[in-house]
Amino acid sequence: MTPHPYHVLKAALSLYGKGAETLAEDERARADTVARRCARIEAAVLSSGEAGGVCLAPDALDQAAGEIRSRFDNADAFHASLDNAGLDEDRLHEALRRELLVDAVLARVGARAGAVGRIEAEIFYYTHLDRFRVPERRSARHILITVNESFADNRSDRAEQRIREIARRLQAKPDRFAEQANKHSECPTAVEGGMIGAVERGQLYPELDAALFALPAGEMSGVVRSELGFHLLRCDDIQHERLPVFQEVAESLCQRLTEERSRVAAKRWLTGLLARAQPQVAA
Repeated sequence: MTPHPYHVLKAALSLYGKGAETLAEDERARADTVARRCARIEAAVLSSGEAGGVCLAPDALDQAAGEIRSRFDNADAFHASLDNAGLDEDRLHEALRRELLVDAVLARVGARAGAVGRIEAEIFYYTHLDRFRVPERRSARHILITVNESFADNRSDRAEQRIREIARRLQAKPDRFAEQANKHSECPTAVEGGMIGAVERGQLYPELDAALFALPAGEMSGVVRSELGFHLLRCDDIQHERLPVFQEVAESLCQRLTEERSRVAAKRWLTGLLARAQPQVAA
């Protein structure tokens, strides 16, 4: 099956973030394979009985076209890519319309699986409690003095001296941490008073992670060395690990499980549809 130019363009954008005309030979071969697969799925879905009577929202086509257009730097680049792909805006809109209809058919098929109710969701919750645990998070600030042997003030010994001078000032006036970060930190977070934000274990450099998660709330660390340089950390707040009660997650869990059930049902239907269509495609 020869792939539609739109399917090739979409595959190129999805796989490589560029128009089909700029693809290398091996990239184009992969894009063509993906495009043929998309074309086969589209043909099978739109010729199915489930496609009858499916309609699109009034603005769906414009939104889809706008999303494609937004991937290009400007209108000239967009139209040039269409030209190189053998498309114009009318052909693009028709291809998008068919693609949106495919999505609508799959949504219709998936919806037949039915919604997940609270009782079923509650059973899932109590049999998968570990999935709902919220890990400990700590809100932190830091001050960084980088190490760079090319600059006198950032050679290792001088950088350490500078951070220890800041630490001494903060030991006397700990409420000045944000001010000192703004004045002296060499991290982009300086403009926000050194605010790193709320982090979980394992999100920072190991040395910083160990120091932060050993601090009581409101306390400052000693000088910590990482591959970036020397740091001072302050733990602003601790949100301890917790397990939300079912009522807190019930609504979102019902929605998530319903969406998952819908996807599984649509995938199962599509697999069977393609299997039945295979002899016709091969012929």
